[in-house]
Amino acid sequence: MPPTTTQPTRKRGEGQWKLGHREPLNPNERFKKDDDGLNVRARIENIYSKQGFDSIDPSDLRGRMRWWGLYTQRKPGIDGGRTAALEPEELDDRYFMLRVRIDGGALTTEQLRAVGEVSQTYARDTADVTDRQNIQYHWIQIEDMPAIWDKLEGLGLLTTEACGDTPRVILGSPVAGISADDKLDPEPAIRTILDRYIGSPEFSNLPRKFKTAISWQQDVAHEVNDVSFIGVEHPEHGPGFDLWVGGGLSTNPKIAQRLGAWVPLDEVPEVWAGVISVFRDYGYRRLRHRARIKFLVADWGTEKFRRVLEDEYLGRTLIDGPAPVTPERPIDHIGVHKQTDGRTYIGVAPASGRVSGSTLIALAKAAESAGSRRVRLTPQQKIVVLDVPEENVETLKAELAGLGLQAEPSPWRRATMACTGIEFCKLAIVETKERAIRLVEELEKRLADVQDSLEVPISIHLNGCPNACARTQVADIGLKGQIVTDAEGNQVEGFQVHLGGGLGLDAGFGRKLRGLKVTSAELGDYVDRVVRRFAEQREPGERFAQWVVRAAEDDLK
Repeated sequence: MPPTTTQPTRKRGEGQWKLGHREPLNPNERFKKDDDGLNVRARIENIYSKQGFDSIDPSDLRGRMRWWGLYTQRKPGIDGGRTAALEPEELDDRYFMLRVRIDGGALTTEQLRAVGEVSQTYARDTADVTDRQNIQYHWIQIEDMPAIWDKLEGLGLLTTEACGDTPRVILGSPVAGISADDKLDPEPAIRTILDRYIGSPEFSNLPRKFKTAISWQQDVAHEVNDVSFIGVEHPEHGPGFDLWVGGGLSTNPKIAQRLGAWVPLDEVPEVWAGVISVFRDYGYRRLRHRARIKFLVADWGTEKFRRVLEDEYLGRTLIDGPAPVTPERPIDHIGVHKQTDGRTYIGVAPASGRVSGSTLIALAKAAESAGSRRVRLTPQQKIVVLDVPEENVETLKAELAGLGLQAEPSPWRRATMACTGIEFCKLAIVETKERAIRLVEELEKRLADVQDSLEVPISIHLNGCPNACARTQVADIGLKGQIVTDAEGNQVEGFQVHLGGGLGLDAGFGRKLRGLKVTSAELGDYVDRVVRRFAEQREPGERFAQWVVRAAEDDLK
């Protein structure tokens, strides 16, 4: 009998368009192939807003509406233990969450007032500042969307591609163009990308979402974005931007990698378009959980990614450049700071990004009374008022404090963030926003005696599920929501603890101790305990993330 030969198994395609894999490979790819998500706008305006919620096609409701910033919110009364067990239609409420994309976080006070008025009129006064510089509403009804768009778009504000498999809002420094630390203002590049590509079918069907950050300063979490341009001085060519690709969090986190390329300001839009085109054409579309650019970069490596970008999309070689110098401390712009023109900007901290339409309207009024016409949102869920004359600073600070916007917050309020959580999010398992607010209030009392000795605030990020919208893996204390068992054997809301993650000098995902979980009720006790151990054991100048690496496991429990 002749020997049998084994035929080599052909590797299954990953759904990469450039390699000919264009068959619909998952439900999301099917509905995108059937109709571009951008086209749902006309149906919302002409059909759904007139005929109501029950008239919405399911593929639009749970798919294409995201291209215009709309998600159905969680039906009230469904506990976190049932999140994964229910079908989407069982979780859907008849109301929507709506994101207003605010690229670079930039708002005039007139726009801010309009954002607040929409909240009051259509969103039950809800408004959250997200860690992507968006404003997020809840309780939106489909019947009101034409009026909302009319109000927002009349002042240059968009919900276009605020969600969906699209280029999402572009993160930018809230103090771009006014900070003494900046050598370039990237606003022209952000504006060009926004005007040229957002809402264009060229990039409205990506494998998954695509997140961008552009800043001279390292204040935009560039290490965890899909593409970032970060300011750097080239020894021969002067100020420009260092190009990073492939960052992202969720259940398979990866730190972005430098391509080693220096990009001048006027070429940023072209290079951005090249990077997103690589993702569109070569990104994985077969499996939804592998459809982010971080997986392509991890598989290819930076050398191949740069070569494909240059050869197939730019038609030229990028200039090699140096890495930017990492700042010694996180940059959040909280407090009072001088601008290059002699005026002042004031950074304030709402409670975990939670504000309201009424607060935003009052903020706009207070800023205008102080001589300002510009406000910025930050990637840390904070707010910055620009252009304040020096003689009005103290008065404005007091007014803002009266609105719950503190320019001199405790370190706990300054460095705590939270995602939407179970209150509105269909993916969440636990409450986060209100829990974060209560935690901060508790820590301000319990740790008042040690907080001044910490030097740098300890960041605490609460997330309602594993998706890490609040960047849990890169926090000093990251808290991932899940159902846990309490001392009496009851199933209750709680968190898995990640310790010592960070960005900047501590860029990485920290230490996850097996079995280290706390109930929501025990959270204050746990944070108090671990912070006091750090305060007792820390060496001069030692950061929390450094201590976590060397700490005994028992000291982290």
